[in-house]
Amino acid sequence: MKSDLKNVTIIGSGAWGSALANLVQTNNHHIQIWSRQSPYSLAEAVSKSDAIVSAVSMQGVRAIAEKLQTVELLPHAVLVSATKGLETITGQTPSQIWRSLIPDHPLVVLSGPNLSKEIMNGKPAATVVASSDECAAQFIQNIFASRNFRVYTNSDPIGVELGGTLKNVIAIAVGACDGLNLGANAKSALITRSLMEIIRVGVYFGAQPETFWGLSGLGDLLATCNSNLSRNYQIGYAIAQGMSLENAIANVHGTAEGVNTANVLIEISDREKISVPVSRYVYRLLKGEITLQQAVEGLMERDLKSEN
Repeated sequence: MKSDLKNVTIIGSGAWGSALANLVQTNNHHIQIWSRQSPYSLAEAVSKSDAIVSAVSMQGVRAIAEKLQTVELLPHAVLVSATKGLETITGQTPSQIWRSLIPDHPLVVLSGPNLSKEIMNGKPAATVVASSDECAAQFIQNIFASRNFRVYTNSDPIGVELGGTLKNVIAIAVGACDGLNLGANAKSALITRSLMEIIRVGVYFGAQPETFWGLSGLGDLLATCNSNLSRNYQIGYAIAQGMSLENAIANVHGTAEGVNTANVLIEISDREKISVPVSRYVYRLLKGEITLQQAVEGLMERDLKSEN
């Protein structure tokens, strides 16, 4: 029915923002994409929006949220955070930034095993929309769900968000593992053990452990660690091939959030005494403190312990 059609604004015109816009268009909703290059203002773009989806890089989240603070939104407008990362200065997640600056609107986190290029090509995929407001999550679910894009709701937004954020660091490690041709055994062990440290960090942030066994946790981890479409995977693979971090970043189209996330994550883990051995080796590798071979040897030579 025509009355069911909504006005949706996507903030960010990169690969992810474009993929999300394509999904909204599939359901015939009215879509508008805004970026800094747009000929109209952000205020104009969101003035009649039922849903406002932020698909900007981590670096731009706070600036966009601060701009929207000064804009009069529709009273029922739902904010959707589709960014994966941690803020450098505060260590906050995107949803924590949105919640602190615009607390009076429902907030939904969208995250899952969603490689932009595959979605743009119409390949089947699934994702999770999470919110403490069940009605808001269902509202966004209905906007995005289609024949090729299955959308699940969840009540643990911070867990859903962190699954998508922390796996980017692990994807660098797995890309390096594949770049060194260490084999399927090493790769499966690396992914599995990494999931356990993701859960430890998630619990510190207040997430539910079981969330990380779902699409936005294990699902996203597997997708990102098994595809050369992943920018973070590409970074690790390139380093394993002898490329410098600077050149690896320069050769990637778009932002590889895992590099910055590694830096912030290690600051948090040092302060809160959280064990993140895989992420720590990635951090030290990116900082040039160790070689890739030393990282591999370090992980293999760790003290013997119980799996749990």
